[in-house]
Amino acid sequence: MKSMNRATKGLLFAIFASVSWGFSGTLQQFVSQNETIPAGWFLSARTTIASLILLVLSAIIYRGKIFGVFKSWRSIGWLVAYGLFGLAGNMGSFYVAIQQGGSNGASMATILQYLAPLFILLGALIFQRQRPSKVDLIVFILALLGVFLAVTKGNLNELSIPMISLVMGIISGITAAGYVVLPKEIGKDNPPFVVLGWGTLIASLAFNLHQPIWVGVPHLSMGGVLGILGIIFFGTLITFPAIIYATRYTSSAAISLVDAIQPVITFVISIFWFHATLNIVEMIGAVLIIVAIYILQYSERHQVDQLSQ
Repeated sequence: MKSMNRATKGLLFAIFASVSWGFSGTLQQFVSQNETIPAGWFLSARTTIASLILLVLSAIIYRGKIFGVFKSWRSIGWLVAYGLFGLAGNMGSFYVAIQQGGSNGASMATILQYLAPLFILLGALIFQRQRPSKVDLIVFILALLGVFLAVTKGNLNELSIPMISLVMGIISGITAAGYVVLPKEIGKDNPPFVVLGWGTLIASLAFNLHQPIWVGVPHLSMGGVLGILGIIFFGTLITFPAIIYATRYTSSAAISLVDAIQPVITFVISIFWFHATLNIVEMIGAVLIIVAIYILQYSERHQVDQLSQ
């Protein structure tokens, strides 16, 4: 029962992260398109503010333990990889994909980011010589099909976007797999807030080398300020720690598959915020995603039951 609860807990953390990220995605669409805030400055501001908040909170809560991530060169290597190829890579590519994609940018970026399960499964196959189970493949196909239908309404013509947006969208899918897998090693022995704080600081240094936060500050309306703060809170401060907690209890592939809830949450929020409407195809997509999550949860519980017998 204890092991089964661990698997369920991991999925719940992953679902919570997806809900928060869904709201954050809506805010990013507002900030990048309605407020037209430059990507370089936004990414520097987001990571700088978030990293300072996270490290201050970590120092208050954990005191000297915040330096535990530097106990070995191996740990430092994982942390740098997490900050650059996980956090910085995903935040940057996803924002640019939305901003440069025009009216279809958000939809395409979301679809490509949810290729993360494919990259994780391919990584396991290539580097760990593992083969995905039949259940993994079924859930993977259902989740991707659901995301595709929910985001595009089944219209292939909506996938036409500029090449830069396409490339950045693919990169966001690869790095989405990275921010799930990369912190797993250091997340075992260090609090999620500490890992996220240092990782975000590393991402901040990378972004500020390209666009310092104090240079080229755009004119910000009250809506722009609130949007940025909302993205920092929902898209960074509470989401990434939840992902790290989830990796303690369930597999990386399971976490990325559950991530497919994000576009559904974004649609629900958009109905009230942007007066969006859902057609039958989008509803079918949402149902497929829910079915995929149920199959995933049932499969993990069944495997735990077999191991406990």
